[in-house]
Amino acid sequence: MSEVLERPSLDDREFRRLSQFIEKELGIRMPEIKRVMLESRLHKRLRALSLPDFKSYCDYLFSDQGLRVEFPFMIDVVTTNKTDFFREPDHFVYLENKIVKPSLSKGKNSFDIWSSASSTGEEIYTLAMVMEGIKSDHPGLTYSVLGSDISQEVLAKASRGVYHISRIETLPLQMKKQFFLKSKKAEDELVKVKPFLQKNVRFFQQNLMDDDYNIKKSFDVIFCRNVLIYFSQEKQKKILLNLHKHLKHDGFLFLGHSETITGMNLPFISVAPTVYKKSQN
Repeated sequence: MSEVLERPSLDDREFRRLSQFIEKELGIRMPEIKRVMLESRLHKRLRALSLPDFKSYCDYLFSDQGLRVEFPFMIDVVTTNKTDFFREPDHFVYLENKIVKPSLSKGKNSFDIWSSASSTGEEIYTLAMVMEGIKSDHPGLTYSVLGSDISQEVLAKASRGVYHISRIETLPLQMKKQFFLKSKKAEDELVKVKPFLQKNVRFFQQNLMDDDYNIKKSFDVIFCRNVLIYFSQEKQKKILLNLHKHLKHDGFLFLGHSETITGMNLPFISVAPTVYKKSQN
């Protein structure tokens, strides 16, 4: 009878090494309750590297070569990248009716938007779709949408703009036809974002925990949704102050519906649930 190999487990020492490293480098909290999740996700890296256990994995990860080669793969494994088109739809209604259209009526015709945790791209293409919808009634409107994420893997997928057809099943038929192309092979069940929508969109890698961001411009709107929940309040404050620097003087910040800055004494004014305007104070 063939021998059944025991699945490696993540012991206390290696969990501490990894969790402390992840929090220091990524700012992501990794308490004991997340040990099983971390162990499960990193098993695929053990298999890919043909390593027998987590001690061997840590020894490799923390070597000079591992920090250069394995660190990006570890980021992709431990970061959560759940997103949908038009997720938390009230935000897009607010963006259109309370920010963009009123600004257009006052003569502002150009908008720069940053999706700072853009994951696989659904949020950034949603933003582009909203802006294109407004543009149909205001042909003079120009816009750019920048998407960033810490994970190279999800950024590559976002740049391709190819999704399983199930990802857009909740969108109105007219929107599907306007913004997506079906694969010529019906059995693939894939759709691709149309080139005209992608032309105003670009992506780059950014760790929100960095002291300085790899970007030299300011934005009218920044989306930073459902990412702060992974950080301690101290790190949340650091990120929010950095985002503040990259907002124009009358810019807006959108957070996820489970996030708040209440009690953090930050230079933002609440204008709607999880929507904030930059304060100069």
